[in-house]
Amino acid sequence: MSTTDIAGQIRTYVVGQFLAGEDASDLTGDYDLIESGVIDSLGLVRLLSHLTQAFDIPADDIEFTPDDFRTLDSITALVEAHAPAAVA
Repeated sequence: MSTTDIAGQIRTYVVGQFLAGEDASDLTGDYDLIESGVIDSLGLVRLLSHLTQAFDIPADDIEFTPDDFRTLDSITALVEAHAPAAVA
């Protein structure tokens, strides 16, 4: 799976779960999801749960901070770093 595919899957999830029915045209790779209020603390938990399931990431084995979830680009980098089998 390419970086573009991973980023696309993450974007689709974020739009579907946190921006349903809203305009997502501003949602670029570097858009701040936390500062803008798209994702709150509960949203971080939901997103982490999704990532662990969708990309087979062992959440117990990784260290992360809210900054890892700040943008689509940072989330994609987190997935690539912790699920190397996801990138072929």
